[in-house]
Amino acid sequence: MVERLWRPAALLLAAVLWPASVAPSQDFDAEAFHAYVEQAVADWDATGLAVAVIRGQELLFARGYGALELGKPETVDPDTLFSIGSTTKAMTAATLGILVDEGKLAWDDPVRRHIPEFEVGDPWVSEAMTVRDLLTHRGGLPNTDLFWYGQDTDMDEMLSRLRHVEPAYSMRSGFIYQNVMYATAGEVVKRVSGMPWHDFVDSRIFDRLGMERTVPLISLTRGRGNVASPHHVVDGETVVIENAPVDSVAAAGSVWSSVREMSLWLRMLLRSGVAPDGTRILSEAVVEEMFRPQALVDRVGFYPTQRLTNPKWVTYGLGWFQQDYDGEALDFHTGSIDGMVAIAGLIRDEGIGVYVLGNRDHVEVRHALMLRGLDALLGKPFRDWSVELKELYDGLAEEQAKAMEALRTARAEGSSPDLAPAGYAGTYRHEVGGEIVVRAGEEGLRLEYGPGLQGPLTHWSHETFRVAWDARWRGELLVTFHLDPAGNPAALSLGETRFRRAPR
Repeated sequence: MVERLWRPAALLLAAVLWPASVAPSQDFDAEAFHAYVEQAVADWDATGLAVAVIRGQELLFARGYGALELGKPETVDPDTLFSIGSTTKAMTAATLGILVDEGKLAWDDPVRRHIPEFEVGDPWVSEAMTVRDLLTHRGGLPNTDLFWYGQDTDMDEMLSRLRHVEPAYSMRSGFIYQNVMYATAGEVVKRVSGMPWHDFVDSRIFDRLGMERTVPLISLTRGRGNVASPHHVVDGETVVIENAPVDSVAAAGSVWSSVREMSLWLRMLLRSGVAPDGTRILSEAVVEEMFRPQALVDRVGFYPTQRLTNPKWVTYGLGWFQQDYDGEALDFHTGSIDGMVAIAGLIRDEGIGVYVLGNRDHVEVRHALMLRGLDALLGKPFRDWSVELKELYDGLAEEQAKAMEALRTARAEGSSPDLAPAGYAGTYRHEVGGEIVVRAGEEGLRLEYGPGLQGPLTHWSHETFRVAWDARWRGELLVTFHLDPAGNPAALSLGETRFRRAPR
């Protein structure tokens, strides 16, 4: 839920440093691509967006489109800062890679070698979990985003809660996306280097690449100019929303950057660890390890774009999704956090890449622009990815709306709760999920789950209520109270998590 690009090198330098084995890709028509992006931004109502296209050590294209913030005159340009979301994850892999290069840790070190108190709900997994496992979403754990999203928790609290998390599958036999494991990887960086992850990535990557405006935490964007504001569609209208804090899981997705500066990062990776100015940031061995397939990805949970790209295989490296794409090996990753989107895509065999940043929630034109940009670089026949993907995602939105309507229709109309509002009030706790407070007041029931997830409860059916978050863009959930034999609330379920009521 986070992420956040350029200085073209001289042609002679590019010719010397770029591997001769990489054949030059087709001519890139920048103006034709600009016209395509412009139309796509309008078709998807994308608010604000920026795109970078790179080939070898050339920055072929870098432009901004739309508004920094609706209602204000400032427009997006290649230097506009956006949250890059989970495209941060590859940077976290790189910070660990720097420590590997320095001989201070190994990819397959047990996590406990560096964080002795690390513990999950299975003793064997606690002992066996490695640094590599933290980066590959294969550690056997279920999703644990309730640790941090909308909450006010720090790393010590998350490590404490992890000991209660039971495995969801046998370790290294599956794939469930895990932001908290990436946060833990950031803690490994801190323990080994003696420097917080955000300082380490800033000094060892951003500074050395010349990424002067890029910052590792949202708090560091304050006071800076040319920073995009997040937007979301609420009740059919695109509105400015609040940024979602991600700094508690910083190594999973807290970086803010521009497409111009992110191009420096991608070009370094395409040159096997060498920055555009010739500085070596990572060894070739570390870069190869970052892009080596590490885990099979369950296609059930993979991006809907697979319906159109039809991959034969899908894997995950160290901070990169991977799939075959029309005969090419594509490494890519998205970033998504409230009101912000990103996508990075590389075809390393061809030495090309595309990076997109936007400031409207889950506007999936990002996939279309990545694919169209890569196609143009490869000289492939024109395919209108924007039109095709918009049709796909519009269809998915219609399916979701129908499912919600079916849910409303299926509820027991006319039912009533067993208790008066005050009867449900209390504190409900879960060793992993934390604490929920239900309050009864003159306006009815209200649920408070950390500073970011609060809102009124309205009756839905029998003992089930609907909570509509005050932060309307976060949607709504059903909350079910479970009564004991005496008719008193013993627990409540929020999603799939059951919180036990604390004694009064």
